[in-house]
Amino acid sequence: MTHRITLIPGDGTGPEIVEATRRAIEATGVAIEWDVHDIGLPALQKLGDPFPKSALDSVRRNKVGLKGPLTTELGTGMRSVNVALRKEFDLYANLRPAKTYEGVQAPMGKIDLVVVRENIEDLYAGIEFDIGTPELAEVRAVIEKASKQKIRTDAAIAIKYISEFGSRRIVKFAFEYARTNKRRKVTAVHKSNIMKFADGLFLRVAREVATEYPDIEFDDRIVDNMCMQLVQKPDLYDVLVLPNLYGDIVSDLVAGLAGGLGVAPGANIGENGVAVFEAIHGSAPKYAGQNKVNPMALMLAGVLMLRHIGERDAGDKLERAIASVVKEGKEVTYDLKRDRDDPTAVGTKEFADAVIRRMKR
Repeated sequence: MTHRITLIPGDGTGPEIVEATRRAIEATGVAIEWDVHDIGLPALQKLGDPFPKSALDSVRRNKVGLKGPLTTELGTGMRSVNVALRKEFDLYANLRPAKTYEGVQAPMGKIDLVVVRENIEDLYAGIEFDIGTPELAEVRAVIEKASKQKIRTDAAIAIKYISEFGSRRIVKFAFEYARTNKRRKVTAVHKSNIMKFADGLFLRVAREVATEYPDIEFDDRIVDNMCMQLVQKPDLYDVLVLPNLYGDIVSDLVAGLAGGLGVAPGANIGENGVAVFEAIHGSAPKYAGQNKVNPMALMLAGVLMLRHIGERDAGDKLERAIASVVKEGKEVTYDLKRDRDDPTAVGTKEFADAVIRRMKR
């Protein structure tokens, strides 16, 4: 079977790590037809539109995309490309595994955690009102009347909303992921001791959903306590499910425990069947074209993608090859060396070459 997948090269170092990852994925033996399209800054420069219809139609048609890093902001007043993609395709679930690989310098030793972040709601819904606008004055008046609390006139306002629908589907996603991947526990993370209605709703729904999965352990933690526990005893946790803002923060914390964003893959998955896989790190434009950056994070996103499309054996094969190269520590990029100035460090292409050779053994 041939899989047709949208390939978005990205900008900065994106095209280099996408090419390295494409080659590694093809070396697994899975038949893939790549449908290449630009989104973001390259599309703006070529077509005058950061979100060309042809690219969006490709993602919608193929259902699966592999995306290189994109510059977060294109300019004043323009939307974040990544956030816009999530909203365009209702990519409500952000999946962020964090796993240590021997050879990666990680502060916490052995880590194997999965963060499931709700991607659409919460403060990131973008409902904000700026100082000095008539909209702010109107909203402030309504809030003051309803809450019987005064809001300073020099305060901007952002609205956080968490729905029962959004909470239920992200918690169910976390439990389904845990069951499919033989994980042992799901922990709901919240701040319901303070946000009694919004976070309280998230926790209530999580507890309800948990009763549908008696084979999987469930508990919950307040977000600040969760951060401390992750630093002290991460081995007690497995799959974490969180509202948008907490998920953003905790996923980076967990990535740091496992060695940093350079080894952190991610996926954004929607209820409509669309899934976009990516590295979490930025586009690092200062290194563009230098054959220097580490493609490991996007390669691991490729592992997630292969498993998602039903090619689990190929995904496992690619992960084993990456782990073998990193463990040996010879043909790795500068950031994976103990001394970042180590002259034996290899480039992006050479790292991919080493991974491909491991799969041919």
